[in-house]
Amino acid sequence: MAFVQNFPFMSIILSLFSGPLSTVMDRKKAKIINTAVLLILTAMSAAVLVYVMGTGESYVYTMGHFPAPWGNEIRVGVLEAAMALFFCVIMLLCMLGGVLERELELEESKENLYYVMVNLLLCSLLALIYTNDLFTAYVFVEINTISACGLIMIKQNGRTIEAATRYMIMSLLGSGLLLLGICFLYDLTGHLLMSNIQQQVRILQETGAYHVPLLVSLGLMSIGLAIKSALFPFHTWLPDAYGYSTVSSAAILSSLVSKGYIFLLVKIFFRVIGFDIVKNSKVVNVLFVFGIAGMIMGSVSAIRENNIRRMIAYSSVAQIGYIYMGFGLGTTDSVVASIYHIVSHAATKSLLFVAASGITDASGDSTSFFDLTGAGYRNKLAGAAFTVGSLSMVGIPMFSGFISKLLFAQSALESVNKMLPTLIALAISTILNAVYFLKTVIRIYAPDRKLASEKHFRTITMADQPQKAAALILFIILNLALGLSSQPVIRLIRSGLSMFS
Repeated sequence: MAFVQNFPFMSIILSLFSGPLSTVMDRKKAKIINTAVLLILTAMSAAVLVYVMGTGESYVYTMGHFPAPWGNEIRVGVLEAAMALFFCVIMLLCMLGGVLERELELEESKENLYYVMVNLLLCSLLALIYTNDLFTAYVFVEINTISACGLIMIKQNGRTIEAATRYMIMSLLGSGLLLLGICFLYDLTGHLLMSNIQQQVRILQETGAYHVPLLVSLGLMSIGLAIKSALFPFHTWLPDAYGYSTVSSAAILSSLVSKGYIFLLVKIFFRVIGFDIVKNSKVVNVLFVFGIAGMIMGSVSAIRENNIRRMIAYSSVAQIGYIYMGFGLGTTDSVVASIYHIVSHAATKSLLFVAASGITDASGDSTSFFDLTGAGYRNKLAGAAFTVGSLSMVGIPMFSGFISKLLFAQSALESVNKMLPTLIALAISTILNAVYFLKTVIRIYAPDRKLASEKHFRTITMADQPQKAAALILFIILNLALGLSSQPVIRLIRSGLSMFS
């Protein structure tokens, strides 16, 4: 075994144990440890990706050298390694972009606890990406939920505590349904290892036995993860959670947490049940309907908002709808489009939250649209970054969001019955995206007349916030790279999905 093959397991363990280590450190040392761990995990994930791309095949790592069902396994392919690398990069940039706000908004005695939650969250995300065991995935889903709650309520004010409570209630509902689905599937197959479950499911499908219980199990797991990832109409916790938490928390929650649950659902579709069985079920039709509803209703809610951070939060509801609509189309190309949109949305939404914080910093910390007038001139980099993110969300060519919508439109042509509603929903959603995002861009570049002097707004340069400026520049580069060089990413996703089978 090559030494690099140990890196996925080592990444999970490193992020797991670096969390408790931060509890005994002061805020500065905890920050250094967190940054160092993120850099190491990024390097290790990059090495794993290079390795699996070189071999052209996935591999299984048996922990403790005991095979299933006594031992546990993680499975590493091109898609898993790529998603792990991407998640580490986004986490690193989110933490970099929110340094100033964390120092100002968090109590000094609690900042090291913040890094504990971040490390545990990344540990759970890596475990969800790599694990080959369904119950292990459930355990880390719960760790993910608890960590996300901690990130929301760390500011300890009424808004964040209420938002964390709502999040916990909805997440526990989703977790309960997921656990029921796993229990039913274990009862049907006698296995928890994903590859072994798939073999038994194939036998059940060929014999026609237990068709209804299998469908119920698939439905419970799908709906449970849909609730946890804030698919409409289970999104009510999301605006407050994203709108009132710290900048880093909002960026991480919107770009990574929900995507970890969705990636687990992709693994269930392809490596647990089998995608041919999934697409012939009625579950994909349910996901399709709710996905389209989310695309429209999330955008409508965003248009009605006068708070920039809550507007961005409601936009996430619409973008989650895109992903589930792709699953609902039931083709390999549509799943490729959904996975690409996971990447595109994660890169863009974290950019928008960090850029919005720069805009509000120049507007007396106000998130009201009226006070943001002319903010693009007071913080030029944040204004430019928010414009890039907005253009990407609308789907303007050159940016990553355009590629996502193009892939969805192309994949819709393969589904005769769903083609027309998909194309109509894409058109309506794109128009609605343009209404609220471009309206905001126009607002931040409108002449502020006497507003700046009356409210004592300030001008912010890159030198005033160097870490946030670095994060914004890197986010812009990442977005442009995904938009201008999309084909290598798409080929990587296709290669990774083929390894899933």
